[in-house]
Amino acid sequence: MSVTEIRPGIRYVGVNDRTTTRFEALWSLPNGVSYNAYLVIGERIALIDTVEEGFGSRLEHNIRCQIGDRKIDYLIVNHMEPDHSSSITALRRLYPDIRIVGNARTLEMVRGFYGIDAGTIEVKEGDTLDLGGKILSFHLIPMVHWPETMVTWCAQDKTLFTGDAFGTFGALDGGITDSQTDPDRYWDEMRRYYAAIVGKYGGPVQKALAKVRALAPETLCTTHGPVWQREIPRVLDLYDRMSRYEGEPGAVIAYGSMYGNTEQLAERIARELAEAGVRQIVVHNLSAADPSVVLRDVFRYNTMIVGGPTYNGGLFPPVAQLLEMIASRCVPQRNFAAFGSFSWAGAAVRCLEEYARRLKWEAVCDPVEMKQGFSEEQCDPCRELARRIAERIGR
Repeated sequence: MSVTEIRPGIRYVGVNDRTTTRFEALWSLPNGVSYNAYLVIGERIALIDTVEEGFGSRLEHNIRCQIGDRKIDYLIVNHMEPDHSSSITALRRLYPDIRIVGNARTLEMVRGFYGIDAGTIEVKEGDTLDLGGKILSFHLIPMVHWPETMVTWCAQDKTLFTGDAFGTFGALDGGITDSQTDPDRYWDEMRRYYAAIVGKYGGPVQKALAKVRALAPETLCTTHGPVWQREIPRVLDLYDRMSRYEGEPGAVIAYGSMYGNTEQLAERIARELAEAGVRQIVVHNLSAADPSVVLRDVFRYNTMIVGGPTYNGGLFPPVAQLLEMIASRCVPQRNFAAFGSFSWAGAAVRCLEEYARRLKWEAVCDPVEMKQGFSEEQCDPCRELARRIAERIGR
C-alpha cells in the first residue's frame, strides 16, 4: 500500500500550503496548513472536496497520478469554504461531465460563489450514492462551522470524510495518517484551530459528535491535518471537551501594559500562583502574543486572569480585543480575576468587571487595582488574588 492509499480504493490527493502566512487572513500559520482531498474509487469515481485554487494544478497532478486518464464522475462537497471549494470551476473544465453532489445549502453556495447551477445532485440526510463497489452516505452537521457542512460515510471501509471537523493547522511532513507521522505535534495545533475557527459552535459540535460516534468510524479523513486512525479516541475526546468548554486546571494570565507597570503586576501574580502550588500557568503579553495561541489556552484552561491599564478612559485596546474574541466564542464557566492600573482616573478594572458580568463569569476575588507605578504595596493584593485562585482552580 502506498502512503497515499488510506484504505483500498480510497486515495489522498491533497496538497500542502507552506506559503500562506494567515489562515482566513487572520490566524498565523507558522507550520503551514494542508488542504486535503480524497478519491473514492469504485466502478465510478468520486472526489471528496477540492483545494484552494492557487494549488489547483497540484491537485490535478495528484489526481492524474492516482487514476491516469479515467474520468471523475462525482465531486462531493462537504464544505463550501473557498480553501476547499475554489477549485470547483477548474475541475468542471477538466471533467465537463462531473456531477456536483451537495445538500441544498451547498448547491445554493455553489451557484453563489461559482455561478454553477447545472450538473448537480442534491442529497439529504441519510441519502446514498452507489459508486459500484463503494456506497457513500451523507449526514448533515450544520454549523460545524458553516451552515451547509456535512460528512460523507463509506460504511464498508468504516471511513468518514469529515470536512473541517477534527482538522488542525500544520502541513503534512511526508506522512498522511497518524501512523505515518508523529501526531504529538498536532495536538496544540488542533486546539488552536478549534479555538480560532470552530470555537463559537459548541452546541452543533456536540450534535455532530453524537452522529460520528453512532457510525463508529475507524478512519477520519479531515480537510486539514492528518488522517486519524490510531488516535480517533483522543481526537473525539479533545473535541468533546473543547465543545463543552471544559477547561483543565490551569491559569491563563493575559495582560496589556504600556510602560511595564501593569506587566509587573502580571509577573507578581504569576509568581504568587506558583508559590501557591499552581503548576499550569501561561502568561501572554497581548501587545505581542499571537491571538490564536491565547485563544487556544483560554479554551484549554479553566481560569482566566486578565489585566490592563486604563487607556482613553477605557480598557487598553489589545485587552479589549481579546475579550471581544472570547465573548464572540461564548466561552462559559471560567474562574475569573482582574487586575489593572491607571494614572489619574481608573477605568480598566471597571471595564473588566463589566466584561465578566456580560459573560456571566463569577469573579473569584476582588480585583487588584494599582495607581501609577508598581511598588511593594501591590504584593499583598497579588498574593491574596493568587491564593483565592489556587483554592478554586482545581475544583
